[in-house]
Amino acid sequence: MRQSGILLPLTSLPSPWGVGTLGRAAEQFLDFLQAAGQSWWQILPIGPTGFGDSPYQSFSSYAGNPYLLDLDMLAEEGLLERREYASLDWGEDPQRVDYGTLCRQRLPVLRLACERLLSSPPEDYPEFCRENAAWLEDYALFMALKGSFGGGSWQNWPDELRRRQPEALESWRTALAEECAFWRGIQYLFFRQWRNFRTQAQRRGISLMGDLPIYVAEDSADVWAAPEQFQLDEALHTTEVAGVPPDAFTELGQRWGNPLYRWDFMERDGYRWWIRRLAHQFSLYDAVRLDHFRGFESYFAIPAGDADARGGRWRPGPGLDFLHAVEDALGRRAIVAEDLGYHTDALRRFLREAGYPGMKVLQFAFDSRDTGSGYLPHTYTAHCVAYPGTHDNDTIVGWLRSAPAADTAYARAYLRLNETEGECWGMLRALWGSVADWTIVPMADVLELGSEGRINTPSTLGGNWTWRMRADCLTPELAQALRREMALYGRLPRTGRDCQ
Repeated sequence: MRQSGILLPLTSLPSPWGVGTLGRAAEQFLDFLQAAGQSWWQILPIGPTGFGDSPYQSFSSYAGNPYLLDLDMLAEEGLLERREYASLDWGEDPQRVDYGTLCRQRLPVLRLACERLLSSPPEDYPEFCRENAAWLEDYALFMALKGSFGGGSWQNWPDELRRRQPEALESWRTALAEECAFWRGIQYLFFRQWRNFRTQAQRRGISLMGDLPIYVAEDSADVWAAPEQFQLDEALHTTEVAGVPPDAFTELGQRWGNPLYRWDFMERDGYRWWIRRLAHQFSLYDAVRLDHFRGFESYFAIPAGDADARGGRWRPGPGLDFLHAVEDALGRRAIVAEDLGYHTDALRRFLREAGYPGMKVLQFAFDSRDTGSGYLPHTYTAHCVAYPGTHDNDTIVGWLRSAPAADTAYARAYLRLNETEGECWGMLRALWGSVADWTIVPMADVLELGSEGRINTPSTLGGNWTWRMRADCLTPELAQALRREMALYGRLPRTGRDCQ
């Protein structure tokens, strides 16, 4: 079934309060998607951001990002007064997220809302806390402790807290009871707004695709609460960390620094940690893109003390046994396998046997450092999700301006790009007209933006995850132009949206 969608982080939505939220702008974008004949909204991870403001380095696999809470909705519920946030400085540039300003301004405002919420809790608040206690209690204490110790990593806390000695945990939980209540209240408000957002999407026939990083951040409630699941030594320090080896694109490889899993331990208890994590994701989304899917077949392990990835080596992952355990527990779910990168015979066999649709990225098809044979549209099979680029790539316009001349000349010749149609939409047309069952296009490409619309540049710090869409971008004319293309290439919405 041929379908199409748009990739746009919630943070990139317009709003007067410094960052995109789950409020009116999200609802307006759903209206735009419906009018444009789209079936999917792909949203990047929604967890609380940590190091480098990256949603892929979150403090929790379960919690929602407080920045995404809509202040106007809280005011409508009587939890805020508009004057308490409307007069604050939310940053100078409405097209960029200023995370430093958000950190200073957002949490004090949310504290006011939580004080009012908890002074007379809603009837469903205790039920929310009970249903989510398995992660919520650890997360609330983790965030309260982090605040008490100046925001530093849990690795720098007193040893009795690092090792989660029960007496120490109970003592601090009592001492920080009010702060823990605040972090629980934030999550209640977040998931109440999320339920409303998802209901609005369902009413419009828009399915939501989430994005789950394969690895979690070392400085997270996930690792602190369950260190036995990770490759840590007796002192609770990482022994080896995640990344990818050097290749034609990165001479030193990529050292991500995330702790690796103890897959042998996870296998013995039936992968319960992972099953709980995935079950939570599928309670939020209609489909989930599993980032770095090849890590389930084999993963790259880098000695923790190494500065780059050159000293790492490949180790076997859990393979199909893991996927079978997940399916036995959760059923066959809508999963997109992020399978980008170098493919070995073993990986190709694993991907084929897993049966999930993989990804095709059009920009990769014309790179002179790679054959590109798997990414040229005439080589696609139907069972895939095709992108012009992902959140880690430059925009189409940016790529056409900055890529080697030989690459862009090849793209222009292969795709017959011309100024009359516009080179950006010419590349999009090639995807929409391909046999790929699903196409996902970053919103910055729909808007024909240059590199200013890029979301992330891997292995760099600063300036990432900040792009925001202008409020006047979502015109009826743009929606109709998209809808015409969907009709022309048989991608208008129909019933059923499984990526299986």
